[in-house]
Amino acid sequence: MPAATLTIDPAFTIAPVNRRTFGTFVEHMGRCVYTGIYEPGHATADEDGFRKDVLELTRELGVSVVRYPGGNFVSGYRWEDGVGPRPDRPRRLDLAWHSVETNEFGLDEFSRWCAKAGVEPMMAINLGTRGVQEALDLLEYTNHPGGTTLSDLREQHGASPYGIKLWCLGNELDGPWQVGHKTPTEYGRLAAETARAMRMIDRDLQLVACGSSSSKMPLFGTWERDVLRETYEFVEYISCHAYYGNDDGDTASFLASAVDMDHFIESVVATADHVGAELKSSKKIGISFDEWNVWYGERSRRTDGPGDQWEVAPRRIEDEYNVTDAVVVGNLLISLLRHSDRVGVACLAQLANVIAPIMTEPGGAAWRQPTFHPFAITSRLAAGQVLRVETDSPTVTTAKFGEVSAVDAVATYDDGKLAVFAVNRSTEGPIEITIDVSRSGVSTIDEAVIVHDTDGLATNTPEHPDRITPQKVDAQLVDGRLTMTLPAISWTALSLSAPSLSTN
Repeated sequence: MPAATLTIDPAFTIAPVNRRTFGTFVEHMGRCVYTGIYEPGHATADEDGFRKDVLELTRELGVSVVRYPGGNFVSGYRWEDGVGPRPDRPRRLDLAWHSVETNEFGLDEFSRWCAKAGVEPMMAINLGTRGVQEALDLLEYTNHPGGTTLSDLREQHGASPYGIKLWCLGNELDGPWQVGHKTPTEYGRLAAETARAMRMIDRDLQLVACGSSSSKMPLFGTWERDVLRETYEFVEYISCHAYYGNDDGDTASFLASAVDMDHFIESVVATADHVGAELKSSKKIGISFDEWNVWYGERSRRTDGPGDQWEVAPRRIEDEYNVTDAVVVGNLLISLLRHSDRVGVACLAQLANVIAPIMTEPGGAAWRQPTFHPFAITSRLAAGQVLRVETDSPTVTTAKFGEVSAVDAVATYDDGKLAVFAVNRSTEGPIEITIDVSRSGVSTIDEAVIVHDTDGLATNTPEHPDRITPQKVDAQLVDGRLTMTLPAISWTALSLSAPSLSTN
């Protein structure tokens, strides 16, 4: 059996774990909102119409922050439509997803939902069809304590200040599909002016400039450079968006998707640091990876496309994920954690129904997709300091990335607990791994779980919602060396007691 060795040393510290790494995304797209998180007629609905079964799963998922209301949707959105008495709210055409938006769920509802879910709101601003003044109006409505027209209007709607600190300055405005698509200079100047004005209201806001909507975009790299030349001193983050799929049947490359994410992050960091050097600034720009997931373009088209009708909450890209997808999601989380020195925010897109870890049926059940489990476990166990793991592993040959390590891993340490997350990206068979924790003071194995199935295409369904669930895995700890076997196409998490580990 092939073998790999992982070495964990307290000196291999990367950065603190950012809780915002475990964010998700709620967009007015398909059934993410309507019959997803919000369904007043559902048996579990609370007084606000929020599905309590979805709220419970959101808490179990360990979500820290939720980006809202888009996505492409935000580039034509009027936030005023989603506040105040519901009977007075207008119905609008949503050009992004060729649907009708009732505005029954809007900013006021989202803020109440966040409070119940225990998550931080991340608000996106429309810089497609709108601009500086509309952004200032939204900020005044959400955050100003009172005594002005818009803050008093919020109070009339029964709400205290929402205190939103994290804001996206538009969405994917490099994309020609975007309402209000712009050149990098056009967008950069608008984003800079918007950020400068917003800081006149609250200097402590944390702002995200739009990066490229994909690393495959023609302007990738130059877009980030030109946008940051305009916005560098006014923003904390620049965004990255990436989706990975296996439409071409190249499973080996698909399982190595985290190699692409690593390169994407490092390329944007290099560009940002180059601009910082040009500007002679000591400031470091962080990464907000605020859209990422597995997305099957070919599979999604069964529920995608404009059609002939403008519908309310039509089904859109409701991918049915399998265990291989879950392994890829777990590996992408490893990549995000490994870059915690620069990735300050990350949002799995989306939360419910739309390429989501949580699925629902109108009036029916809610269940966990296989991708739910690596996210929930990583969010629960990852804490304290991120530790780099030195890996000596067999390699896998891929068409897209060449030779890549079959085993990928990262670790965290907090208050006597060491967590290790590892993936076997090989399709060929199991790999025996030895984790050298002799420098780490590990005394006991508290938890060892795996996401795996002999059928890499196995899924969860309403009829069989627990077909894929985390299982206990056998691991042995002897004289500072932990050994276990990672099956092909598997993701594993370990929680170890290490009271003597020091990261100082």
